[in-house]
Amino acid sequence: MDKYKTAAPAVVPRHVAIIMDGNNRWAKKRLLPGIAGHKAGVDAVRATIEVCVEVGVEVLTLFAFSSENWQRPATEVSALMELFLTALRREARRLCENGICLRIIGDRSRFNPELQDAMREAELQTAGQTGLLLQVAANYGGQWDIAQAAQRLAREVQAGQLQPDDITSKLLQSCLSTGDQPPPDLCIRTGGDHRISNFLLWQLAYAELYFTDQYWPDFRQDAMRRALTDFASRQRRFGKTSEQVEAEART
Repeated sequence: MDKYKTAAPAVVPRHVAIIMDGNNRWAKKRLLPGIAGHKAGVDAVRATIEVCVEVGVEVLTLFAFSSENWQRPATEVSALMELFLTALRREARRLCENGICLRIIGDRSRFNPELQDAMREAELQTAGQTGLLLQVAANYGGQWDIAQAAQRLAREVQAGQLQPDDITSKLLQSCLSTGDQPPPDLCIRTGGDHRISNFLLWQLAYAELYFTDQYWPDFRQDAMRRALTDFASRQRRFGKTSEQVEAEART
């Protein structure tokens, strides 16, 4: 990875989640087919990973393909699947070289067997890495994630392994796709829309939200650093008053 050297923000989020939006509009603006925007977006992924590694982000979760994206034109979906397959095979070695562990979250059952195999192979290839955890959300939806966690707990109740009163928010959270990771501190959305679009619904409860009009292919190192600097300027109160947070910081 090419190094983009600049001072790291004073406060670095442990977990950053990104809704990578605007690929099609980026391509349309340039009179290119939509898939060209998605291909250009791969370079933005590399740039974002680079900055996260440099400043010490622990987890980066990227919303690559939502459970609603199957509604897009069949030709676009097919091209996206081919791009995903190519990227998995090409990038796994690069991730290993940079100490990055890949994990794919979401319902894989709808992907073709070749793509499912490529997902498993890329995860196995990077499994021993101890640096940044890169989570790619594919055929993922926040509502699906909560439902599958509830189903898992319901099966345990049905089997007599758990009592209904034992189910707490902490236990349910542990059953989510990201249950063994800290919740996102910062959620970034590119492309100008101000919504989270069924992404990590439970996990984003206390995340700082950062919206930018930049299309995803244009979101490079300097844009990522601006988002991190903005995050560092915010006071995270988690229900407390500013005075309480400031008093705790002095102790």
